[in-house]
Order: sequence, then C-alpha cells, then structure tokens
Amino acid sequence: MNYDKIRKFCRIFRIVIGLALIITATLINNNWFYLGAIPLLAGLVNFCPLCIISKKCSVK
Repeated sequence: MNYDKIRKFCRIFRIVIGLALIITATLINNNWFYLGAIPLLAGLVNFCPLCIISKKCSVK
C-alpha cells in the first residue's frame, strides 16, 4: 500500500476539516468549533498524530 498517497490525502483532509470547523464557529457563534484550529495546524505543518500511533506511514 502506498502510504505517501494516504499522508497526502490525510493532510488535505485535516486542512479542510479544520477550515470547516472554524467557518462553522464564526457562522453560529459557538466558540467550541474554534478547536478546528488543531487539525488545521496539524495539516499545515504536515504533522499526523495517527501516523505516529499506528506506525503505518513514515513521519518526516
């Protein structure tokens, strides 16, 4: 299995989910959705906590 493709998809997925949560927070005025900053930052700096736990893909 090509884990580099999975890492690329996961990075994009984390960025999209983070942005969606932050946009939701601004639209409905609920501060809990600002926790979307965590997956957004993880995607932007290319950090994958699941890769570290599962040891399925290489952490660079």
